[in-house]
Amino acid sequence: MREQRVDLVPQGSKLPCIGKESEETKTSSALSTGHTGTSVVDEEQSPVDDSSLCSTSPVCSAPLVRQFWKAGNYNEGLPTKPSLQKGASYLHIHPKFLHSNATSHKWAFGAIAELFDNAVDEIQNGATFVIVDKTLNPSDGSSALFIQDDGGGMDPEAMRRCLSFGFSDKKSISAIGQYGNGFKTSSMRLGADVIVFSRCKKNRKSTQSIGLLSYSFLTQTGHDRIVVPMVDYEFNTQSNMWNKLNNTQCINNLPLLLRWSPYSTEAELLKQFDDIGHHGTKIIIYNLWYTDDGQMELDFESDPEDILISGEANKKEKGGSRMATSEQHLANRLRFSLRAYLSVLYLRVPENFCMMLRGQVVQYHNIANDLKFPEFILYKPQSGGCIEGTVVTTIGFLKEAPLVNIHGFNVYHKNRLILPFWHVVNYSDSRGRGVVGVLEANFIEPTHNKQDFEKTPIFQKLESRLKEMTWEYWDYHCGLIGYLPKKKPRAMTSQASPDPEKRHGSYQPVLLSRDGSTTQGSIQKRAPIKRKENNLVEPERVRRKVGIGANALLCNQEILPAVVIENELESGEAANLIQENKKLQAQCLEYQKREEQLNLKVARLRTELGEAQHEYFRLLAESKLLDNVKEENLMHIS
Repeated sequence: MREQRVDLVPQGSKLPCIGKESEETKTSSALSTGHTGTSVVDEEQSPVDDSSLCSTSPVCSAPLVRQFWKAGNYNEGLPTKPSLQKGASYLHIHPKFLHSNATSHKWAFGAIAELFDNAVDEIQNGATFVIVDKTLNPSDGSSALFIQDDGGGMDPEAMRRCLSFGFSDKKSISAIGQYGNGFKTSSMRLGADVIVFSRCKKNRKSTQSIGLLSYSFLTQTGHDRIVVPMVDYEFNTQSNMWNKLNNTQCINNLPLLLRWSPYSTEAELLKQFDDIGHHGTKIIIYNLWYTDDGQMELDFESDPEDILISGEANKKEKGGSRMATSEQHLANRLRFSLRAYLSVLYLRVPENFCMMLRGQVVQYHNIANDLKFPEFILYKPQSGGCIEGTVVTTIGFLKEAPLVNIHGFNVYHKNRLILPFWHVVNYSDSRGRGVVGVLEANFIEPTHNKQDFEKTPIFQKLESRLKEMTWEYWDYHCGLIGYLPKKKPRAMTSQASPDPEKRHGSYQPVLLSRDGSTTQGSIQKRAPIKRKENNLVEPERVRRKVGIGANALLCNQEILPAVVIENELESGEAANLIQENKKLQAQCLEYQKREEQLNLKVARLRTELGEAQHEYFRLLAESKLLDNVKEENLMHIS
């Protein structure tokens, strides 16, 4: 029986053979020529009879182990299906690699984000939406994950490359995907099996392809290589029918698809293309993984408009209203709420592109808009004497500070969030709390799972600079949210601690660098300076840094210790300053009330906009369906 399968060929190497070159080796070599040289999907005559696996039973077997982190134990007790004939000798991929490769995703939402990246990369091919939702597995009624976009789709060759390892045809410098590994790792991290439907119109040909990557199939049948059943169709304009390409392969592969996919007939398989239109891709991941507690890892039930990580939303910390407010902040919700995570996943989203989750539009959220007293700092990282790039960091206090204990930098790469609220400093004291930053760092490379960066020297320089930014910003602005700058120690020696985190507030803060000069490295060499008895940040310097009015003074001055207040009263102008401060506090309260009213109005308008967008995309989908029906009717009439 002939099966399509994934084989791994070392880059730049020729296929080795023993003795006379076989026809199988010639075929594999021909397919790899002119492509990546790293992976191919080819055909092979299997000496093992798979007829027992090809029944059209409507029930597709689930994996024997339903917990992802326990599913890597391949059942070696089954008789394996040899993958090589006599005379053929080349490398292939064992099914164990599917699981071990997927373990790079520790977090389920990181895997979903990989699938979203593929849809966002399709914007250049005309994609206008990506949909993620729950669907039902018709074979057993269990929940499955459904992701669809209206991008350019994949022709049969592109589908084979998608299901191969290490191939990527994304040549654009703005493309998020680049390793050719994301689809396999992400789909296998979410569930044991995935079926892909894709329709494409290319070179005046309309094709549609179905591919199945099934860990259940491979483990329960004892295959020692990755076998990927695929079926391809081409639209015949004369007969107005979809005809199978390469009937010999389809005759062999279609029974495997019907046995191990959720669909028991070819008609049910083809029906999945009805809502794709002329081009696009639909992915259905089924036999989703479970947690050790026996719950499905993705929670579709707790919130009908969201997908949650099971159990995470119910983990409540004790600590009163302030802790509850912190738990509900975006920085914490994005770790268990897919809607919250998707809202900040991309730094920029085109106006004509929409992300739909459970039937509702995902509202784009710019974290930089949540900052008060913002600063914009230019940084030009250098390596080997050359400037690697230019990055502008937006830094400020969260609008909820100091009530919410959230801090860190949100680092994007090519528009994609890699590190959310990354803590670059250890908060042994209050210095730096509430400081949040946003930046896009395209000069450093993310890891394969896009949840961290490679720890290169240029990355370490960026980390050091962000630490200094945090401390610099805090030293100049902490008084604006009610914190008191640290007092000068009683005994100060000239030997300062070399640890930046242990520097005392009595050292002069480093000036915020706008050009990335090396002046920031001189903080250890500066001698301690004398401060006034009240140890307050100079008001004029604060006004200059944050751009507030010339008559503004520090708020929340009444929280200072009584000793400090008494010392101030000894000066003749202290009483007048306190009186003026009270007036300013009253003005601040008035401004806060106006801000709350405007925020409520903005929230209402955003809700109305979301409802309007939802209605628009619903009507657009109905219009596409009507156009398809009209086109089919016209074809039948002609």
